[in-house]
Formats: sequence, structure tokens, C-alpha cells
Amino acid sequence: MNKKIGSEECLICRAPLEYLTEDIEMQCELCNKKEYSKTRCVDGHFVCTECHTSGMDSIFSVCLNSDSTDPIEILEEMMDMEFCHMHGPEHHVMVGSALLTAYKNAGGEIDLKKALKEMYSRGKAVPGGACGFWGACGAGVSAGMYISIATGSTPLANKEWGLSNKMTSKALGQIGDNGGPRCCKRNSYHAIKSAIEFTSENLGINMSDIEIKCNRSKNNNQCIGMRCPYFSRRKKDENLGR
Repeated sequence: MNKKIGSEECLICRAPLEYLTEDIEMQCELCNKKEYSKTRCVDGHFVCTECHTSGMDSIFSVCLNSDSTDPIEILEEMMDMEFCHMHGPEHHVMVGSALLTAYKNAGGEIDLKKALKEMYSRGKAVPGGACGFWGACGAGVSAGMYISIATGSTPLANKEWGLSNKMTSKALGQIGDNGGPRCCKRNSYHAIKSAIEFTSENLGINMSDIEIKCNRSKNNNQCIGMRCPYFSRRKKDENLGR
């Protein structure tokens, strides 16, 4: 098996991941906990969700100390932290957290600390691989959770319920239009860009929106290169020019 040096796949050996057709019981290489999953590396290593997202609670300090109105800027700061991998369920929390923080800083009336705790709880409930197995990328769902939390939606709400679902639909539509395979960075960018526009149109809060140029292509074995709107031509090589 060809393993790309420096690429992020298996957290144990960097070998590529494989996705199974059904859940099987596996034992985490780091904590020895057993859980059912469809994902492991081609050499059989498995890392549980808790170990994979260890240290993710550090996002609270990032968000609570930020004065940025740009959710991409906030997201990038979290993506640069040690706990965050190229792919993984941590993005299901980070997207909504970045949006809630920028929304608050741009004038949105929310209790940010309380909102972030709720986002953390909800986002962690979306498993890794949801993009391929559920047909609903966790980054897109996270954007919907952001609107739900910001508006105080519940299953019995009226307008708020509708806005939350429309936000998820808008984000997933953009993610789906770009096609696969999965890239948690690309999908997170799509979700946040969709949410910036949606928030302005529906909640009247204008968050900042910077141009995105991805600098992580070298860490993604499945990078789609020029098909990605965030791919930097300066990073282009012969393997990513498709």
C-alpha cells in the first residue's frame, strides 16, 4: 500500500482509511475502549471518537476571547490547533462554534458561553463519516445547529424551525454541488460561506467574509485540486491538478 509521507489518515500509522459496509466492534489503539464503527485504517488500527477529538474543548478559549466578526478567521485558528486533524468529527463542532462567535461579535444577541456549550454537545453527537453514510455532512448540519441555537429553535418552533432546516439544506446543497470525496476543510468552508449569506438575509446580522485559500492540500490524500474553489494554484502539483 502506498502511504503518502506527512499525509493525515490513520492517527497511529498514517496509512489510508477504509470504510466498511456495516458497523463492527473495534478496540481503540489509544484507550482500549471498544465501540462499533465502520472506519479503520487499512492496517486495522482504530481510534475511538473520544480519543480522536481529545483536546477539542480548547475551542472555548478561542471563541470566548475572540472579537472577530469573521467565522472563517475563527475557524482557521481552531484548525491550526493541535487537536484538529485534516478530517474528523471535530469539524462538526467547530463550524457552528465559529459561526456563533462571529454572530455574537457582529451584534447577534446570544449568551455565547451557553451557546458554545450547547453547540459542543450537539455537534459531538454527529459521528464521523456522516457525509457518506447519512447523506448529510456534519459540517453542513453544524451550520443548521448554529441557526437553531442562535434563534432558540425547538421541534415545536415555527419560523425558527424552518430557518434551521433551510440553513442545513443550503449548506448541504453547496457541499453536494462540489462533489466528493470528503474533505472536512472544504466542507467546513462551504458551510460557513453559506451561513454568512443566510444570516445576513434572514437574521440581519452581517458577518465578515474573507477570501479563502486552502494551504492544507498536501495533507489530504483525496484533495480534488482545481475542482475545489478554495484550492490555491500556488500549491498545485502534478498529483492535484485534476
